[in-house]
Amino acid sequence: MKQLALPTESAAEIARQYVGTAPSRELIPHLPHSSIRTLDHDYPAGIAHWNYHPEYEIHLIRRSTGSFAIGDRTGEFGPGHVALVGPNVPHDWISDLRPGEVVYDRDAIIHFDAQWWDSCVATLPELAEITPVITESSRGIVFLGATAARAAEEIEEVRRTTGARQLAHLIALFVIFTEAPPADKELVASEWFGSPSDSNAKAAVDAGLAYIFDNLTSRIRMSEAANLAHMSESTFSKYFKNACGSTFSDVVRKLRVANACRLLDDSDQPIFSVCADVGYENLANFNRQFLAEMGMTPSAYRSLEPADKPRVPVMSLGLKAPVEA
Repeated sequence: MKQLALPTESAAEIARQYVGTAPSRELIPHLPHSSIRTLDHDYPAGIAHWNYHPEYEIHLIRRSTGSFAIGDRTGEFGPGHVALVGPNVPHDWISDLRPGEVVYDRDAIIHFDAQWWDSCVATLPELAEITPVITESSRGIVFLGATAARAAEEIEEVRRTTGARQLAHLIALFVIFTEAPPADKELVASEWFGSPSDSNAKAAVDAGLAYIFDNLTSRIRMSEAANLAHMSESTFSKYFKNACGSTFSDVVRKLRVANACRLLDDSDQPIFSVCADVGYENLANFNRQFLAEMGMTPSAYRSLEPADKPRVPVMSLGLKAPVEA
């Protein structure tokens, strides 16, 4: 079995670099005699990487501290961290480790299918009160405080039980999520990252974001993204903006500028080189786009002390920890 090489950078830096890169598609096996899938895993582990899948995921971190990436945002976690992540939202949890350290049974995970959930609500109308929190999970939700503590206990019960008793604990867990007070619930990803309900808007966003992620450091044309969505350029633009709340060009700028900030922070590359590396062919245009997003030029941003720098709205692009051969 291949061992993952331990990252040489901090967990926070790795999480920060992940966001904006194309995640890998994880295949979640559907068990024939179970409505849900549960598992534990260690860290590092091959299953623990920047990924997405069409199933919902409930994630408990039992031990260790580090940083997570969900959608287009990053944050910190510690023991007892609980998150609910919706379908196709990329995610990863990266622990701070000493050389050679392995965190055993770090994660407890529950996966369930969107079609299964919809059929449950259609059959049991009482579950409709849970729908709002399920919908909010399209942005990823981190639960805090007493809610997280209660949820962690129920997640462990779901892991320990089977059959009808397991489903009873799962519903109890959903109720805990639903009744979480505002102070105990944090939506992670930006609003535009959430899954749109309109099928045309979803097609536009899926095609648009996939195209942007694949071509972020090279030339990007909205016409090509529209072709991937099988739409005219004007139709694609309308649906993309309605779903994301931002235009196609705005999203490209946000991700490119976030990547530029990382390069300005972490390297001594000249600004014209950063410009080219993040996908801009013209330095004057790069300066304009950076100014529009950050309120200052790239050179002014680089000259600031770290504590004085404005928060980067969306972190972007980088490399994952390598796998040893």
